[in-house]
Amino acid sequence: MPTTSRTVTKAPAPPAPTYEVEDELRAAGARVVAGMDEVGRGAWAGPLLVCAAVPGEGEPPSGLTDSKRLTPARRRDLAARLEPWVADHAFGWSAAVEIDEVGMTEALRRAARRALEGLSVRPDAVVLDGSHDFIGRPWRVRTQVKGDLTCIGVAAAAILAKVRRDAHMAELAEEHPGYAFERAAGYPSPVHRAHLEEHGPTPEHRMSWSYLDGLPRWSHLRTSRPGPGGQIPLL
Repeated sequence: MPTTSRTVTKAPAPPAPTYEVEDELRAAGARVVAGMDEVGRGAWAGPLLVCAAVPGEGEPPSGLTDSKRLTPARRRDLAARLEPWVADHAFGWSAAVEIDEVGMTEALRRAARRALEGLSVRPDAVVLDGSHDFIGRPWRVRTQVKGDLTCIGVAAAAILAKVRRDAHMAELAEEHPGYAFERAAGYPSPVHRAHLEEHGPTPEHRMSWSYLDGLPRWSHLRTSRPGPGGQIPLL
């Protein structure tokens, strides 16, 4: 019987991020526009990290795209080239204990404002990935769904944030071995869950989260969540 070959067609690469949103805001009077993204929102352990990045002059380093589409090695390479290219960038952190105390909405707001306040020049406008403005007044915020895929400033912030938090979680893995922090960065994984079941949570774990309900030996450690308004659904 003759054999038939099947051609596998790769999906086309998504278009590279552009300055379209930044240009629109500049046309409306904004001189300095910062892109912003967060990482760590859905993790069981570790901090929430927000990055604010002001794009540099000209075209960004080649290969810029949604950080989730890149391998860890590629993200690290891009971050190393982005750091000298961006005009400015800063990080804002919210530790697990703060997330438990104030809820995710307020933790996001605090981390975002810490990042913005860490910039050397106050931006006139902020492009925020997603559809929810968790920063609030007096900042001028433009939300952008899939901003990390379409907007240069947001894409740069997303990659810088992901690489910085991953490095931090790898450091925590040395203090708390066995939870796969160096691989899964505090997010749910079979290895993470198995080690939790055996050894319980670390000081880096979020103790108000429902994953503890599935760990009978440790569920009594779960703390109450903040009241209404303190949490928003995970996106």
